[in-house]
Amino acid sequence: MTTTTPDHVDSERPHEGTDPGRGLRAVRVKVEPWDLEVGPISHLVAERERLASCRYDGFSVAPMSATIGGEITGLDLRNALDPELVAELRRALLDFKVLFFRDQPLSGRQHVEFAQNFGTLEVHPFLPANGELPELVRFEKHAEIGGYENGWHSDVSWRVAPSMGAILHAIEIPHVGGDTLFSDMYAAYDGLDDDLKARLEGLEAVHDFTRAFGRSMDAQARAEMLEKFPPTPHPVIRTHEETGKKLIYVNRFFCDHIVGLERDESDALIDLLSKKAEIVEYQCRFTWEQDSIAFWDNRAVQHYASSDYWPDRRVMERASIEGVVPR
Repeated sequence: MTTTTPDHVDSERPHEGTDPGRGLRAVRVKVEPWDLEVGPISHLVAERERLASCRYDGFSVAPMSATIGGEITGLDLRNALDPELVAELRRALLDFKVLFFRDQPLSGRQHVEFAQNFGTLEVHPFLPANGELPELVRFEKHAEIGGYENGWHSDVSWRVAPSMGAILHAIEIPHVGGDTLFSDMYAAYDGLDDDLKARLEGLEAVHDFTRAFGRSMDAQARAEMLEKFPPTPHPVIRTHEETGKKLIYVNRFFCDHIVGLERDESDALIDLLSKKAEIVEYQCRFTWEQDSIAFWDNRAVQHYASSDYWPDRRVMERASIEGVVPR
């Protein structure tokens, strides 16, 4: 493979039989002529070490990747949680960005009650709900209804105040496939070079539900829903209101354009930033089991539901917690 030469390598030249990474001192190397970089991502070190030292009262957390994802043990979510325990779970969510729980056979009502510990719940205007509980979106996929959530995105970024978080419960899973992947958008921002960070400062992207949901509506229905949910601008680089950290806040599902840029430049920039979620080192991957639960910070992460199980059946229910206007 052809690579660019890093700025600093050991003075002793590698010789035949040595590892090709010898002497590169953890720098990223571009593989020419492709848009490809390889090598360690050194800016993840501090967060990985911080997460390894995190401790919580009432439960344990096992890290799942360098900077994102923690599996919780020691809790039965069917039980009422005291305020101190809720506060600890919120702290763990801010640390790990997405929390996972196994063996949690919650009823729909228990699912809603657990989610309400963290705020008021949304009712989704476009997706089907659990028949008894409008707060629960029901994703029921099978041979006649395929899964189209297999693209990196933040939920409902087209809302003026997108959801703070989401809690997804596995009701019925296929015998194989259907994993969900999550990507750390703090890490994605931190990996940008300084010139690009400066270019992005102050830019806003317009988010529009019609990009994903409009195609299933006729013109009248689309117009009516646009009255309720008009295209809305959000910062390209969002500052998380609780952690104070900056993160990339654009995605190809819902972003239509960046304000003030020509269409070609806008499309290219949205695509460039959205691709950062695809870097594997920023991700964790969760393989579902019956009654597993994922609770993610919808501000800090993007997610991707793998659609590799068709035509098998996969049923999930999600409660989403109201958020604030991004800044």
